[in-house]
Amino acid sequence: MRILYVLTSLGIGGAEKQVIDLAARMAARGHTVALIALKHAGEEWPVKLPVLRLNIRKTPLGIYRGLQFAAKFAALFRPEILHSHTFPANLFTRLLKPMLRAEGHFPRVINTIHNVDEGGWHRMFLYRATDARVDQVTAVSSAAAERFVRLHAVSAGKMRVLTNGIDTEAFTPNRTRRKQARIEMQAGGSFIWLAIGRLVPAKDYPNLLRAFAQVRNANPKTSLWIAGEGDPMYLHHAMREDSGVQLLGLRRDIVDLLDAADGYALSSAWEGMPLALSEAMAMEKPVAATDVGGVRELVGDAGFVVPPHDSNALAQAMLKAMQLTEKARREIGRDTRNRVQLHFSMNEKAGQWEQLYMRPMKEKNP
Repeated sequence: MRILYVLTSLGIGGAEKQVIDLAARMAARGHTVALIALKHAGEEWPVKLPVLRLNIRKTPLGIYRGLQFAAKFAALFRPEILHSHTFPANLFTRLLKPMLRAEGHFPRVINTIHNVDEGGWHRMFLYRATDARVDQVTAVSSAAAERFVRLHAVSAGKMRVLTNGIDTEAFTPNRTRRKQARIEMQAGGSFIWLAIGRLVPAKDYPNLLRAFAQVRNANPKTSLWIAGEGDPMYLHHAMREDSGVQLLGLRRDIVDLLDAADGYALSSAWEGMPLALSEAMAMEKPVAATDVGGVRELVGDAGFVVPPHDSNALAQAMLKAMQLTEKARREIGRDTRNRVQLHFSMNEKAGQWEQLYMRPMKEKNP
């Protein structure tokens, strides 16, 4: 099978990482795979597969030229599956489809929605207006799927839920690595909370900072690490001196940081299916997370889930995790990893994607 993935960019983000990992799994299964990135990102995930970078300018002419380049590339690649991710790429593939048909190419077009909120009414209108140009839409959580169907942005008959997958072999706890990472990070004997994600409003880090201030007042021997790119001034106004918070910026050693941490906190105002949270669960960390998007679907009974925008509830959840005995935290950690292995492993998800890719082709060519 020939599969062409289309992404907005290859930047350091959960959706991008998920697509790159999926593409690599499909290539390892013997499929011919390539990617198109609509724009360049300053920092990008490494990719070993062929990539066409369009560097589209946000003008009508820039978009048209991008479509032309993509159509020429697709005519050479001849994909059977055209699979895009996030709103800009999803709309791009819908505009690209008739251009490919005019050249005699008829790929199956699949769009994936990675968040419960992909923009305002105008984006929902564009989804609705171009619905005829997509064959299948998937969402990474039931919450996202239900919202887009409810808004009539996607027809119910085309929607399917297919959650993110985690490479549980890559995200496996290691005591030696944990000890070394804590030494390098000068963690000492502190209880370390870790949060991972861009410094953007969706992550609602001010909510986390308010919660952590309460946690630190109750237990001064604790610290919060926040790993993610963005303007640190976004948070500095909410931080006091000696707050116990470290802004780590963009980090490539996420597995090391997760090993070094004692718990994982997610304070988001909205999400799809947060990849970093599932990685923390695979690393056997107790989690305290806000009940947004697919978080409850992901965590189940294996962590602490609280309402969004409620720093008091988040603080109490974090303190409950800290007050557990070491044995109880280990048991919760095993539960979180078992849940990820059972329901969210990348091997299983790659198989589900493969079945989804094959099914419409079989229907088309019985």
